[in-house]
Amino acid sequence: MQHLTTVELESGVARIREAPLDAGTLELIVRRPAVDEREVLEVAALDKASGLVGDSWLDRPSSRSIDGGPHPDMQLNVMSARAAALVAGDRSRWPLAGDQLYIDLALGPQNLPPGTRLQLGTAVIEVTDQPHRGCAKFAARFGRDALRFVNSPTGIELSLRGINARVVVEGTVSRGDAVTVLRQPVDGA
Repeated sequence: MQHLTTVELESGVARIREAPLDAGTLELIVRRPAVDEREVLEVAALDKASGLVGDSWLDRPSSRSIDGGPHPDMQLNVMSARAAALVAGDRSRWPLAGDQLYIDLALGPQNLPPGTRLQLGTAVIEVTDQPHRGCAKFAARFGRDALRFVNSPTGIELSLRGINARVVVEGTVSRGDAVTVLRQPVDGA
């Protein structure tokens, strides 16, 4: 597949900036049962201990965690559906980005600072302060221009590579669920 150039990618920024601020949609759910494996799901369970149930997050070491194990604040990777559509093109290629949840919502830190909670399905997740940046795998799948684009000042301003989150209220999510930004704390979480 032909990768987009920087100019082509930058031409899509206006569309990404039009993403909703307070209420969006869960466009895609992807489970990663093992490294480089993807399963697109219609419904998934989100669990405080394991994140997206059946995902390999628990088996993924992190250099950012104290003990080298999975980082508790990187339990879920969330990507803008609009950014995924821009860099990946066809929806069948979105899972290559490696994120579990793809939502149509403005993900930038001005809209979703760390600590912000999102209701989706019967679950609630919380945005964490762990940065989510593009890497060599992202460049191999979408091109070097895409990597530079998501890691650029504009990419960071809009969180084009995505955000990290953790589960604070367990529940079930389905493709097409509404995603609501909770500007007030949720009881019991």
